[in-house]
Parts: sequence; structure tokens; C-alpha cells
Amino acid sequence: MHRRTFAATAALLAFAGALPAVPALAQNFPTKSITIVVPASPGGAIDLAARLIGQKLTEAWGQPVVIDNRAGATGIIGTDLVAKSPPDGHMLALVASSHAINPSMVSKLPFDTVKSFEPVALTHVVPLVLIVSPELPVKSVKELIAYGKANPGKLTFASSGNGGAPHFSGELFKSMAGLQMTHIPYKGSTLAHPDLISGRTSLMFDTVAAANVQIKAGRLRALAVTTTRRSSVLPDVPTMQEAGVPGYETSTWGGLLAPAGTPKATVARLNAEVNRILALPEVRKTLQDNGIEPGSGTPQQFGDFIGTEMLKWSKVAKDAGIQPE
Repeated sequence: MHRRTFAATAALLAFAGALPAVPALAQNFPTKSITIVVPASPGGAIDLAARLIGQKLTEAWGQPVVIDNRAGATGIIGTDLVAKSPPDGHMLALVASSHAINPSMVSKLPFDTVKSFEPVALTHVVPLVLIVSPELPVKSVKELIAYGKANPGKLTFASSGNGGAPHFSGELFKSMAGLQMTHIPYKGSTLAHPDLISGRTSLMFDTVAAANVQIKAGRLRALAVTTTRRSSVLPDVPTMQEAGVPGYETSTWGGLLAPAGTPKATVARLNAEVNRILALPEVRKTLQDNGIEPGSGTPQQFGDFIGTEMLKWSKVAKDAGIQPE
């Protein structure tokens, strides 16, 4: 037994001795300021997450972290900038779920959604909430489905724009519930709220953070959240699965990507630090107060998650008859 223990220890020491350069590479990082590109306007979930993480990275590493908002083309413009940046970990993108949807919407992306990047970390998940106009005579998801089937073609669903998780969450619901619904895109979710409140549109999938003010004021009715667990902000609102749509799960999420070829040791150091930051009580509280659930996990897990999301949304697009343009 003693001999086996000695052999195992010797093997571990030999293995460790073969890897001195890898930690050294990571220890030298960062050597200058870090830029986190947010491919969206200021004020949303990925922007908030980037600013929280950036502030804590600066405190931990002593290098400034710049947040660069590059909105446009459902995140493609800002993300492309990072795809074509030097792969040294100093230029990162904090992408949203549209990153996994874009291949189903855009026929010629300027980068490969998977091969052009190194996944770093899933930073957060934002539950969506199914909200309806108070003018609509339904108080549950089952009543909504029954109403839709009794009034084919009468339901309309608003969204924050073509190709985002709110749009595709509506398409998935339409497909799984067997409903005829017309999609009406707006340029942002809050712009859709007045028509939803007045009853000009029937329903919408929106982020909990964006819809919560209207829900609390009684101007919109929340029927269900789209994640498998209830939202900490709306604990009394059931999940879609609890509300009678088994297997339904969507969210909008955010995560950090580095350019392809970024050293594994640098990615590992970034991942460990981001996970540490996301576990801090003050960071968790700020995110959850804004309807955002903190993320965690390895780069591999985040990469696998992106692949799963791409497959899911590709099927939704196909079922909805959406062709990439």
C-alpha cells in the first residue's frame, strides 16, 4: 500500500513538474488594460454584468477594464470586433443569447459562432416572463392556450425585436402549444409595453427585469417564467412547466468569449476569477435585484451550453419557417 502511495505521489510530482510554463503564462496575465466589448446598448443585463465584473477585475488585478458598448445587428458588430482581435485575453466579448440564435437568422455571419472563439464563462441567466394584457380574459397559461385555440389567429405576441430570445421564446410557445399567433417586433421591449397594456397586442415574453415594474403596478399580468426554476424576483409566478407546458425552457443569458487561440491558461485564469466575482454576495445581490441569476461553471460547460442553445433555436426557427437572410 505504501509503495502504491509513493508511486502515485511520484507520478503526480512528475506531472506537475511537466507543467511549470502553463501557470507562469497565466500569472503574467494581464499585462495591460482589458476591454470587455458589450455588443449592445448600455443599460441591459449584459452591460450590467460586464460593469460589475470589470470593476472587480480591476480591484483584483490592478489593470483597468474598459467597457466598450458596440450595439448593432443583434450583437454581430461588437462580437466580430473581438473575433478579429489578438488572442491574448485582453479583448473579450460579453455576448447575449442572440449569439446562439444569429446562425438561424443570418445566412453569412462574419465569424464562426463556435470556432472563432474560446468560451470563458457563463456569467448570468435572465428568466423571461410570459406577460399578457389585462384586457385579455385569461389568468393562467392553460386559459391562454384554451383562448388561443377557441380564437384562432386572434392572438398577437410582441417582442423586443426579430431574432432575440423573447421573439424565439414566443415562437417556441406557439409551436409547443399548437397556437396560431402573429409576431409583432418592436425596437426594444419597453417600446412594446404601451401596446400590450392597452390590449393592442395580446402577450409577450420579456425579461423579468424589464417587465417587473409593470407587473408590480398591475398594468401587466404575469402568467409564467420560462426557466426551470422560479425567479427570485417573482417567486409566486409558476414556471412554464408548472403552468402546464412540459419541456418548455428558455432564457436570455450572457457569457464571456475570448478570440480563438487565446492560451488555455489565460482562459482558465479568467474563468476562475469571473466565477469568484459572481459568487461575491454583493455581486449576487446586485444581479438578483435586477432579475438576473448569476452564472458559474467551466469554459467547457459554457461551450457545450452554447452548442445546445444553437441546436434548440435552429429547430425553433425551422418549425416557425424562419429562413436565414
